Amino acid sequence: MRPPLSSVCYSLPSIRYASTAASPKAVPLAGITVVSLEQAIAAPFFIKVERPGVGDFARNHDTRVNGLASHFVWTNRSKESLALVLKQPRDHRVLMRLLGRADVLVQNLAPGASARLGLSYADLQPAHPSLIVCNISGYGPDGPYRDKKAYDLLIQGEAGMLSVTGTGQEPAKVGISIADIAAGSYAYSNILAALYQRERDPQRSGRNIDISMLESMVEWMGFPMYYTYNNAPGPTPAGASHAAIYPYGPFEAGDGKSAKFCDVVLGNASLASDRRFVNNSVRSKNREKLKRIICDVFSGLSAEQAIARLDEAGIANASVNDMQGVWDHPQLKARRRWTDVTTPAGSVPALLPPGMTDGGDDTYDARMDAVPDVGEHKEAILAELGLDEES
Repeated sequence: MRPPLSSVCYSLPSIRYASTAASPKAVPLAGITVVSLEQAIAAPFFIKVERPGVGDFARNHDTRVNGLASHFVWTNRSKESLALVLKQPRDHRVLMRLLGRADVLVQNLAPGASARLGLSYADLQPAHPSLIVCNISGYGPDGPYRDKKAYDLLIQGEAGMLSVTGTGQEPAKVGISIADIAAGSYAYSNILAALYQRERDPQRSGRNIDISMLESMVEWMGFPMYYTYNNAPGPTPAGASHAAIYPYGPFEAGDGKSAKFCDVVLGNASLASDRRFVNNSVRSKNREKLKRIICDVFSGLSAEQAIARLDEAGIANASVNDMQGVWDHPQLKARRRWTDVTTPAGSVPALLPPGMTDGGDDTYDARMDAVPDVGEHKEAILAELGLDEES
């Protein structure tokens, strides 16, 4: 089990995983079975129950990874796919048999769908008192928005993210599925807490977890919310700059490459005592004047020269990379953060999960199993449940 995103990942007693070390060690959650009824990105990573044939609709978002969807490859490695039609009594019985061996059920179905299928915590608790049920929704199970559908962009809007992102010309969303990821992160941390609590409980009681995408995103909006405390004016969209700190943001180097420099100090002695720039408050008011001074200096330098000068001065700085620059990042290569995973379309590179290494006596191994095809593991899972296709 790992943080944010979608799918059902099924851990059976006979642990099957691709280790990143020559002598694999058990992962911390070995033996924990998580069943996930989800689609798209908001659920955490785990046995993925999806529709026969087409599967999770995220499989069809694009064809950028050897014909596979980039979102799906990103969020579905190390999962096993079980294709079921839950409205059919036979497939519903398969799911209920599976839940009898599960520790956790995660679902992010449309509002009301899990209750109609008899999969709410109240429905499941009598037969499965130790089951942890995590429900991920856009707005929560009550309140005036409870029945509204929710997607990442919509939640970014409701949570105020669009009001502080971009340049002010028009609303701009964050370039990744940040509301989905926030919800998945809180689902993950709450599930871990519930598992820990259950281990300390003599009754091994389950728990009902309610994760709202809106509440997850608003939690991450703490700075702009407190910035507007007591009806103060809100932060305006500042591109890659900062509403309250200056200088902070990208400055163009003379060779056309863009480098991001935070708290840039130009080393000009006269500027240090200039009343326009003596502290952050007045610098922020005079940011356009200071920006011109900074840009005049950097326009005569290459990006490498500017970075070298800032590094020598001990000033925080970073390159503004495109995606190819991230694939080729020397720090990730030096720390051996890339490995390969199998997909239905062949092997692709994958980043090792943060906090995990490529092996060592004092670490455990990252689980880097394949990205599954639709229903790929159905026969094996049914067999381990004592069932077959005709049962």
